[in-house]
Amino acid sequence: MTKLLYPTSLVLDVASLEGYSVQLVPYDVKATEIPAEHHDATILVTWTNTSDNLRYLQANLKNLRWIQSLAAGPNDVLNAGFDTSKITVTTGSGLHDRTVAEHALGLLLNGARRFYEMRDYQLQNKWPAHLGGPQPDRPKDRFTTLRDARVLVWGFGNIAKCLVPSLTILGAQVKGVARSTGVRDGVEVYSEDHLAKLLPETDALVMILPGSDSTKNALNAERLKLLPKHAWVINVGRGTSIDEDALVDALEKNEIGGAALDVFQTEPLPESSRLWKAPNVVVSPHAAGGRPQDAEALITYNLRRFLAGQTLKNVI
Repeated sequence: MTKLLYPTSLVLDVASLEGYSVQLVPYDVKATEIPAEHHDATILVTWTNTSDNLRYLQANLKNLRWIQSLAAGPNDVLNAGFDTSKITVTTGSGLHDRTVAEHALGLLLNGARRFYEMRDYQLQNKWPAHLGGPQPDRPKDRFTTLRDARVLVWGFGNIAKCLVPSLTILGAQVKGVARSTGVRDGVEVYSEDHLAKLLPETDALVMILPGSDSTKNALNAERLKLLPKHAWVINVGRGTSIDEDALVDALEKNEIGGAALDVFQTEPLPESSRLWKAPNVVVSPHAAGGRPQDAEALITYNLRRFLAGQTLKNVI
């Protein structure tokens, strides 16, 4: 019988898998070894495995034919050295769309309404009078509301499509940037060669780019200079997509309005990072995802296709 190892690092309703002729075996993703009796597993589901655990599995699971990662980007699995010429690897793309979109919305509102600054004053037992009382409505030189805000989403995939309805219902004017142009879910999406025109017209830039050589330092000093001085940068994609030194330089020179970041080039963010003390920065500890939703549905869908010899969903 086909054996499937599933992680105990996530509460999974495995009852949905019991109708298939598969032996379901839980395993500890933090353990450096698993019992030898399970080395014959054909299917491995991963979530928050340690590097030692993955290396052990790679070295000992010789019958492995499919790895279902529940992460949107399974870099940990790929780095462990599994033979992808013999093993199909599928990602958890789609499982994190809602949580990341919600977090991105929260970071946008934090920047617009300056909740972070209110909290700073609260910790000093001080009343931030300048943030309360009568305020100008939608000033052109500041990012204070999503209503009529020009929001540019760079990396227009499934997360962006989940985020856009919340932005539009609050009155934002949304445009997207992706590898190819077109209209997606009612949003005009442009290719990256339009950035020189789009960035100067942006009040808030939301970055949801994947991590790859092609996206490394995509937001560099040259592109940061194209943004209006009041513009905010939100990043819930990959930390490698922003040149962090260039970003801090822009913040310290008041060349942009602020940044709310959930991902960083080095994580945890080192104490020595300039971002900690840069003005108008919200540091979020890679908290946007981390909660795969409806994982059972994806595993069940792919399991059914695997057993039938059909192409799986989210193959890398």
